[in-house]
Amino acid sequence: MPSLNVYFNGRIIPAGQACIGIDDAGFLHGASVFTTMLARNGRVFRLDRHIKRLLDTVAVLGLRTDAAAESLTAAAADLLAANRLKDARMRITLTPGGVHGEEASPTTTLVTAEPLPAYPPEWYEKGINAIVSSYRQLSGDPTCGRKTGCYFTRILAAREAAEKGAQEALFYTTDNRLAEACFCSVFLVLDGKVRTPPLDTPVLPGVVRQAVIELCSSMGIACDDSRPLTVHEMLSAGEAFVTASCSGIRPVVMIERHAVGDQRPGPVTKKIMVAYQDLVNKECASDGPTG
Repeated sequence: MPSLNVYFNGRIIPAGQACIGIDDAGFLHGASVFTTMLARNGRVFRLDRHIKRLLDTVAVLGLRTDAAAESLTAAAADLLAANRLKDARMRITLTPGGVHGEEASPTTTLVTAEPLPAYPPEWYEKGINAIVSSYRQLSGDPTCGRKTGCYFTRILAAREAAEKGAQEALFYTTDNRLAEACFCSVFLVLDGKVRTPPLDTPVLPGVVRQAVIELCSSMGIACDDSRPLTVHEMLSAGEAFVTASCSGIRPVVMIERHAVGDQRPGPVTKKIMVAYQDLVNKECASDGPTG
């Protein structure tokens, strides 16, 4: 595969030429924000929502940046064209730069685009296994519910899952409320009703999470994102699934040694999976809207 280009601080350059300063706070302290996005047919799915969430996080955390919605939107399109990609995994990363003495170093704006990974078909046809992570989500942590460079705990949880032969780890809060998976939102189906933890758990306001909530409404499937979820409800669920921008919707059929439902993707999950793929294909059609 030929070398890929990146968008770096206003220019598209070969990836190997992108360099940040050694005092950049994103590198030194994880003081960065990012979003990961799906591109299909050369269009990013709900790019405007990704960028709004990203810049909202910048504002909430008070990070310095030169990035703006218009320039990021243009950068995404230009980079896909430069890398000749139609289906891709994209990421925008923003850092505030750093301070050396009295002089602030430049902020960093990085956009990457690489071929979309070939996810195993059995994830979607047969479902995945999950564990309950030994780590906990902290309600008072300002980085929880936001995509920042402080993701090392999630990497450790993903490693913990892999060591146990699972594909995901579920996080609970310190007061035992279900939160999310390592890099995904989590949904349960209880008595035919779709449930997902409320945003103030805290959890990330995922773009696919919101799309699923909207799809449930349009299909007449009851969906509740307002009430906390407990261990009991997780164990009582007839179905479970996780959502993420690039891997989409994956049914969860085992949690630890507990079978979810009949240990197969359930009917509600499968219906939502089909509807979500139709939504992506519609919004990312070659003659469809760009947002």
